[in-house]
Amino acid sequence: MDAVRLRLSHMTEDEVAMETQREGLMTSQTEEAEEAEPSSDITTLVLRRHHGYRRAGALLCVSGVIVFTTAFLLGWAVFGGRGQCSQADDVMRPGGVATPLEAESGLYLGELRVMMKRLLQEEDIYNTVSRVSRAPHPPGSIEGTLLASEVLQRLQQLQMDHTWTESLYATLQFPDRSRSSSLWLLDSSGLVSEQIPLNPSDYCPYSATGSTTGGLVYANYGRPEDFNWLKKAGLSVVGCVVVMRVGGGVSFAEKLWLAERSGAGGALIYPDPADLPQDPRRLGLNTHTAVSEHVHLGSGDPFTPGFPSFNQSRFPPIQSSGLPLIPALPVSASVAAKLLSQLSGPPCPPSWRGRLPYVRCVLGPGLTSGRTVKMEVHSVMAPVQLNNIFSSLEGREEPDQYIILGAQRDSLGPGAVKSGIGTAILLELARTFTAMVKNGFSPRRSLLFVSWDAGEFGNVGATEWLEGYLSMLHLKAVAYFSLDQAIMGDDVLSAYSSPLLVDLVDAAIRQVEHPKHAGQSVFSHAEREGGSWRIMKPLYLNSGAYSFTAFAGVPAVELRFSEDVFGLRMDREAVRTSVEGVWRLRDFEEYRWRELSGLRLHHRV
Repeated sequence: MDAVRLRLSHMTEDEVAMETQREGLMTSQTEEAEEAEPSSDITTLVLRRHHGYRRAGALLCVSGVIVFTTAFLLGWAVFGGRGQCSQADDVMRPGGVATPLEAESGLYLGELRVMMKRLLQEEDIYNTVSRVSRAPHPPGSIEGTLLASEVLQRLQQLQMDHTWTESLYATLQFPDRSRSSSLWLLDSSGLVSEQIPLNPSDYCPYSATGSTTGGLVYANYGRPEDFNWLKKAGLSVVGCVVVMRVGGGVSFAEKLWLAERSGAGGALIYPDPADLPQDPRRLGLNTHTAVSEHVHLGSGDPFTPGFPSFNQSRFPPIQSSGLPLIPALPVSASVAAKLLSQLSGPPCPPSWRGRLPYVRCVLGPGLTSGRTVKMEVHSVMAPVQLNNIFSSLEGREEPDQYIILGAQRDSLGPGAVKSGIGTAILLELARTFTAMVKNGFSPRRSLLFVSWDAGEFGNVGATEWLEGYLSMLHLKAVAYFSLDQAIMGDDVLSAYSSPLLVDLVDAAIRQVEHPKHAGQSVFSHAEREGGSWRIMKPLYLNSGAYSFTAFAGVPAVELRFSEDVFGLRMDREAVRTSVEGVWRLRDFEEYRWRELSGLRLHHRV
């Protein structure tokens, strides 16, 4: 971490620029001449507004559990799993009881837990989520710039050992302002009979542009087994528009890749009420809201695959093989209901039935009155300056060994679930650990808190940073903790983990109290509900922690609390596979090559 620490020594709070830039966060001309490596200051203009948030009590309660669980895991990691936070040799009392040396103000794990509980402030999490989720804040936007300014300012106010930013340039895709994506129903003669209204801001980043016309086929979640079932049933999707549900353990990118490989001409992806609650009386989606997600089958900037995008680097014209060749659009449940209610054809399997109102589950590809579907996708590519924000607490014994904690900052929508929660918990953990250091906590290893940019586009900020410091991180990064989507409910905890952290997570959940069941740990409650093995799951492709393990070989984990409808019922079919996968991971004996549209990533499965 020598190169990073050299940069740290040049950064001070007085260097922070005071002007808001529309297109990004730019360094001053003097710094551009002096800095040999990419870094930029962030403006400190902050908009302060209060915004209401539903179910504040549940949010605070679950946030506290997530923060404490993560802090507990970090507490173990930063001092190497020892019972004492100091690296100093223990002094044995008569009777064999170890005590810290008087010269070293060490802390035992029990004392660490008490200190964490005393210093955590869930109210700050609520206030941060309210501010962050007041409006969309995509990378390069004014809102994104202001949010980055606020995050940097709050980290600087903590007076941690080092706080700095790094800039990079990536090619991102945005909706075309001059031509909106559209969806039509055509009559039997090919003329437009009805245009289906869409939200112009709803899109799938990195979708292919263009139009396609054809029949409509319902393919459930768009999993490999779903497309295999359609093939065995003799139903071809060649040239058709495939309608798929959000979820099923398959990312948007994998859904689109499988549809393309099956010969489909386009794809529509919608949130079904059976998977994502859309009851106004509960925390969930509106029936007219679509769920957006990128469709690049990979991580990072797809136009600099394998290379960091620092300093507007120029490479030979090459792009990732994971970019799709067919167009895709996210649509709302109401749009999906309108389309699927007009389908004709054989009935779908019982397990494929969702909860769309007035929809009889059939497969297609025909529609009533000989209609067809036409979709057009219009998007543009644009180079955007991204800014990752870093703040660190140096370890006392091993300062060059880093525990990294990160959260996505950008969002294509209001972003309460991903950007809001992740950013709020990141800031609270940074504040908590800074206060702990002032109260006697002395970490053995360094803690690095990172706010990532362009997470909505495939963890671009994190992956480009990994590509730039790969050899260093492979040797010096001890573990990575992702806070993306940490709270999606308050019922079930899921821990998406690489093998080396499974035992650590297991130890933590045995000592953290469940947010809804006083007196029960997360582990004991899971045991009563059918088994704690449900909690442990392998990392998935679109996780904020996935690239750290798959690309850099860094042990990583992502914790998530979800509603029962998310965690238990929706995952019931995948539970056996997930559990078997985790236990195979723990054996450390099976390896395989997974092919991702021509790009092979070597990782444990």
